[in-house]
Amino acid sequence: MTDTDRAVAPSPPTAKLTFWTMTAMVVGSMVGAGVFSLPRRFAQETGVAGALIAWIVAGTGMLMLAFVFQSLALRRPDLDAGVYAYAKAGFGEYLGFFSAFGYWASACVGNVTYWVLIMSTLGALIPALGEGDTLLAVALSSLGLWGFFLLIRQGIKEATAINRIVTVAKLVPIIVFIILALFYLNPAVFAANWAGADYAGSLFEQVKGTMLATVFVFLGVEGASVYSRHAKRREDVGRATILGFLSVFAIFASVTIVSYGILPMADIAQLRQPSMAGVLEAAVGPWGQWFVSVGLIISVLGAYLAWTLMAAEVLFVAAKDRDMPRFLRRATGDDVPVNALILSTALSQFFLVVTLFSDNAFNLALDLTSALTLIPFLLAAGYALKIAVRPDAGTVGASTTGMVVVGALATFYTAFLLFAAGLRFLLLSFVIYAPATILFAMTRREQGRPVFSPAELVIFVISVIGAAIGVIALAAGWIKL
Repeated sequence: MTDTDRAVAPSPPTAKLTFWTMTAMVVGSMVGAGVFSLPRRFAQETGVAGALIAWIVAGTGMLMLAFVFQSLALRRPDLDAGVYAYAKAGFGEYLGFFSAFGYWASACVGNVTYWVLIMSTLGALIPALGEGDTLLAVALSSLGLWGFFLLIRQGIKEATAINRIVTVAKLVPIIVFIILALFYLNPAVFAANWAGADYAGSLFEQVKGTMLATVFVFLGVEGASVYSRHAKRREDVGRATILGFLSVFAIFASVTIVSYGILPMADIAQLRQPSMAGVLEAAVGPWGQWFVSVGLIISVLGAYLAWTLMAAEVLFVAAKDRDMPRFLRRATGDDVPVNALILSTALSQFFLVVTLFSDNAFNLALDLTSALTLIPFLLAAGYALKIAVRPDAGTVGASTTGMVVVGALATFYTAFLLFAAGLRFLLLSFVIYAPATILFAMTRREQGRPVFSPAELVIFVISVIGAAIGVIALAAGWIKL
């Protein structure tokens, strides 16, 4: 995923979300585990120059996406659970289903990164935990995974209160890190890291290699639109999205850039995760590692809680709209979508086990989270462009040139991200997407409808072919986890 890191728990329908609550929700949703991993992730790919360009590209592209969600919240106020609903309205039920499933699956995979980071952090004290990918680490993570399920199962009010505390607490170590890194910044080291190490490749390759990492940390920019059904005023959804995005963009870019002034790029690339802890330790001593590590654990636990709820919300709303099987509509008296929550936890458990077979569990989960999100983002951007050019029946207000430009730029940016992700993650995405059609078929059968229209059958065949190639590539070792 933010990161998905992504959004706070939904309030009960009787307690509508205000503008400032939704802004805090977006900020809290994006600022999380991903930011603690940024120094190493960027240093593995690029130097200072490439990082600056990458942030300019990612910041501009994600700002366009933020404008897309702002525009769609105002122009289609009848649509809830934004990312999924926009894809359905623009491109039909099957692609809408894919968008809902892909966004949900990305949230579940993103949750795995949190447990990997927690165990990697504790691995500095307990070597048996490794970098979060050992058998003991997966076993302890599984206990935490289902422990949080029981917590959330008790009711959303309790989860919301915890998130408010966590959102504030996790910002403190990040801001302190930036200030201290600026104070200890060595201009000579910073200058030596400018062009990048020998292993980094061309400037274009450096920028391209960081794109999935930037997607992951910006997951959550859509958080307010996902909970749009709880908004006190519809216009607050878009305003909170823009303000929240601009706030965290400065934090993300700062964490990455100041790190290049503390250690050589190659040394940062070898740090264990959370790499922000290693950078601060090099600057101020051992207490810096402990300070960041404690902040990370607080942040990760809050982010995991938030994104488990985000994932369940998407399935729940899709089921209410008759686009997922009806068993996912079930909610408790405390507004907890219990079956959607169980399915979300189970999928996270599956991917947690998969990390045992990966060479780099954290990077795999991070990049796969980003790749799964790209299709829902592309479809949302495409829909914004579509109604800017030719408004549909449900569109409110007239189109402007600015809307067309924003929609076009956001669509181009997300298409570029698919290219940057590469064939490996595209095929892995198909391996996940294609089997999901079982849920789509269940839904259509419940309604007594044919499973596919002719156009939907074509999309299904393409997804199956992609999945088959992905499975063959994995079995033959052409692509690796």
